[in-house]
Formats: sequence, structure tokens, C-alpha cells
Amino acid sequence: MAARQLHTAAHLTFRNPASLVYLGLVAATAVFVTADTLFVTHEDGSFAGVWLFLLSAPTVFAFFIGGDLFGGSVSESAWFLYVALPVSVLIQSFALGWFLRLLRGVSRPVRPQGA
Repeated sequence: MAARQLHTAAHLTFRNPASLVYLGLVAATAVFVTADTLFVTHEDGSFAGVWLFLLSAPTVFAFFIGGDLFGGSVSESAWFLYVALPVSVLIQSFALGWFLRLLRGVSRPVRPQGA
């Protein structure tokens, strides 16, 4: 039963159009942020990384609030950022897949009995 639930969760996260578009957008943004960080010189700091946070909002901010409950040093550490960002993107991809499945289930026409 657990394998079936894991398969369903993976399908909702990675194998539907809404989640694939979202994950592609996040991946393209991550490539842009990486290229901007490594190859472009700025007189002051770049705000390119903000786009990743905007794409992963609101769940990444929920992680930061939860990290503050364990102490400020947890949510301010680099490892927390490197874990919270991808996990929040995966949670949102799953939520998009679940919502799309919900919409598809509701939008199916009801067929009368015997037709």
C-alpha cells in the first residue's frame, strides 16, 4: 500500500502538465541565478536570487517561520536554506498536481446510468 501511495505522490509531483511547467520555470530560474552569480560582476549585490524565493513562496516562508521557532541560528544557516528551498518547491509541485487532479475530477461530465 505504501508503494502505491509513493507512486501516486510522485505522479502528482512530476508527471502532470502544471507541475512540469512549474518545475521547468524553477529550473530555468535556478540556471539564471547560477549564471548571474558566477559570471556577472556587479558593483553591489544582485537580486537575481529573489526570483527563486518568489517562485517557492509561500511555503519557503513557512519553513523560515518554522526555523525561527527552533532558534534564529537554524533559519539563518546556509544548510537550512539549501534544504528549505527545494523541499518547498517539491511541496508546491505536489500541490499543483493535486489541484489539477481535483479540477479534472470535478470537470468530468456525469453520465446517466445505463447510457
